[in-house]
Amino acid sequence: MPKGIIENSENYQPGLSIDCVIFGFHDNQLKVLLIKTPYEEKWSLPGGFVPLEQDIDTAAITVLNDRTGMEGIFLRQFSTFGRVKRNDKHFNDLVLEYYKIPKEAGKWFAQRFVTIGYYALVDFLKAIPHKENSKEKIEWIDHKEVPELILDHKEILDKALATLRIELNLMPIGYNLLPEKFTMPELQKLYETILDKKLDRRNFLRKITNIGILTKLDEKKSNVAHKAPNLYSFDKDRYEEVLKNGLNQGW
Repeated sequence: MPKGIIENSENYQPGLSIDCVIFGFHDNQLKVLLIKTPYEEKWSLPGGFVPLEQDIDTAAITVLNDRTGMEGIFLRQFSTFGRVKRNDKHFNDLVLEYYKIPKEAGKWFAQRFVTIGYYALVDFLKAIPHKENSKEKIEWIDHKEVPELILDHKEILDKALATLRIELNLMPIGYNLLPEKFTMPELQKLYETILDKKLDRRNFLRKITNIGILTKLDEKKSNVAHKAPNLYSFDKDRYEEVLKNGLNQGW
């Protein structure tokens, strides 16, 4: 928790917070960025409070940067979480003692908080968290091996993943997540990993080809033991056009 929030809680919106679900794709794994504080055995999503002078979307960028050091991440707002006792007893005496927060000041943190969820799907190799002189652990963890999380963060994570899967039917993905040149099986594996289901090879090829965002290259993948597959690249202009106008199909 940034020191400025502790000392100047009056500069933040009471009862409102932000939690970020950052997905990364690497080695055919969908990973999620998690944080572990020194005083807590459980892990958490990167989250924080909303400065009074910032719009919500700007505050989300600020929160992610404060907690992870990451910049330039496009965040999508996906849901709001506001169960009455969602943060009940989270800011207990142990937390207040760790941050040296007086009990009277601790009442601000112990109030009911509604949190706004944001998510992003990023390039794992480029979106590198970097927090200097921080005692918090920041790690990419396979989304299927997520440990116990604080509060309702598992619910937030599950909702973000469900939203991501729905949006696969509305927009293309893959640009900035795959190498500049890739094979059709590699692209299909990306979709299968996120959707968590096997896709028919021929149907996938037909659907992805019909979208019109791929360029088939006059090259084949080298250094493979079996028949070398064709290489593809994304047509950036067409990709951005489809992103703007959306899709209308299912996987």
